[in-house]
Amino acid sequence: MQNERILILIKVIHTVVWLFFNVVIFYMLYASIAGKFDKWLWICYGLILLEGIILFINRSFCPLTLIARNYSNSTKDNFDIYLPNWLAKYNKLIYTAILTIIIVITICQATK
Repeated sequence: MQNERILILIKVIHTVVWLFFNVVIFYMLYASIAGKFDKWLWICYGLILLEGIILFINRSFCPLTLIARNYSNSTKDNFDIYLPNWLAKYNKLIYTAILTIIIVITICQATK
């Protein structure tokens, strides 16, 4: 029973972090399209860079996923987060593509 509670807490925290990074990414998309190169855009780039470093250090796994593995034997991609399984499975691919587009737009807007 205690393991279930800990896993639920991890899933809630992981989902909140995921939502936070959605706000970060979609602000970056808005700012890059609008040519709004304010401090918030660069803070967002810094947050994404920090996330990338953390994922790199953990061999492409979120630290919360690694912790959650101690409390679940599930093989589902969404065992550690409240997302549909397909989204949890392709999350990195989807957001890497979006970030690539944001970087290209930022570069294009900055060189106008």
